[in-house]
Amino acid sequence: MKSYKPAIIRLPETESTNRHALELLKKDRPAEGSVVITSHQTHGQGTDSNSWESEKGKNLTFSMILYPAFSADQQFILNKAISLGIYTFLKTELPQLNVSIKWPNDIYIGDKKICGILIQNSIIGYHFDYVVVGIGLNVNQEIFRSNAPNPVSLKLITGRDYDLNQVLDKLLSSILKQYSPEKPDVNGQIEKKYHQAMYRLMEWHPYIVKNTQITARIRGTNPYGQLLLETEAGQDLSCDLKDVKFVV
Repeated sequence: MKSYKPAIIRLPETESTNRHALELLKKDRPAEGSVVITSHQTHGQGTDSNSWESEKGKNLTFSMILYPAFSADQQFILNKAISLGIYTFLKTELPQLNVSIKWPNDIYIGDKKICGILIQNSIIGYHFDYVVVGIGLNVNQEIFRSNAPNPVSLKLITGRDYDLNQVLDKLLSSILKQYSPEKPDVNGQIEKKYHQAMYRLMEWHPYIVKNTQITARIRGTNPYGQLLLETEAGQDLSCDLKDVKFVV
């Protein structure tokens, strides 16, 4: 995507930046790449109706408004591009550590979660009307009080305090380098990079698939965004988000 400075709407507090962005879209068409950000998100949303814990003033909680021109059946490519943008930023910040993308769009450092993504969209016919990408990145938080099993932050990893505005600028730049509103995946590069960055790729681990624990390895994803698993018996499984649970 061409380089430019996204419009940033700053809120001292809001229930959810995604909800605020969706309300804006009912009244107006903010510019492509506009960002709604808050220092205190009181009811942050995660994937599959989970909540997102964020201590006031410590982390990045924001939403981007996008208008992809490609067809809606390629929406998982959008998910991959956003995930790769965040992954690439963190690889630059933490070059010696194991950064990965836990399918479909959590970002992990080792076996700990540092970032979550929630994508909500409106589709008309075969095309997007708009997309709202909610991002929560743990930056300076040191104590997590929710029942989330494995959170981590940049400060917990490095011991440093981070300037949130500087982190935001770098992160947005990295995301916008991966995202293109017209061409979702030129020459299959996003697909290739996402595959290489996947958490537990080709490693044997336990998973719960449709309420049954199995040992399997991740082989990648299919064009519909399903997770591809291979069992120890050699059976190939294509899993939706509701079908599979990682045992971490």
